[in-house]
Amino acid sequence: MPRKPSYDREDLIRRARDMFWKQGWAGTSLKNLESTLHLKPGSFYAAFGSKDALYQLALDQYAADSTATLAALEHSHGPLGALQALPRHVIENETAPARACMLAKTLLELSPHGHPLADHANGHLTRMEHRFADLFGKAQAKGQIDTSHDPRGLARRYQSDLLGLRISAERPNYDAAATALEIAQSLSQV
Repeated sequence: MPRKPSYDREDLIRRARDMFWKQGWAGTSLKNLESTLHLKPGSFYAAFGSKDALYQLALDQYAADSTATLAALEHSHGPLGALQALPRHVIENETAPARACMLAKTLLELSPHGHPLADHANGHLTRMEHRFADLFGKAQAKGQIDTSHDPRGLARRYQSDLLGLRISAERPNYDAAATALEIAQSLSQV
């Protein structure tokens, strides 16, 4: 009878996510993962199958966490308030291993190589864009945003602004907080 693993799989995925998020796919070796996760090669392969499989689980965890954050912000601030609060929230998150979006970093790193993980990251980005459009639609229904605007167009621009902010926040001495405030204020003028 096989032994039950003595590790918390979800914790391992979160730790791998943080390493991949900070170092990227190419910057994270199997040896790095085995050392950080305290797994021997056989245990690593038994638990995850491959580096790519673990990376995909890490992307899924990242996307699930992002969706949960947005839902919590909507619950506490309403749809427009969530969209206004998110830019500052993501750049002020002191526990994040990087300011830039892991999905965008993956897309930029792996798309030129035709890697399937780039498509997986793009799928998550597309779903997040749809979530933003849903929030813009709800804000319109509440009379907070003019109905002459297409929620999908607003979502695309908002996501582009947010991704640009997150990349810029990686730059030394960049005032990301001011830019986050500008994004939030611009939503009041829509």
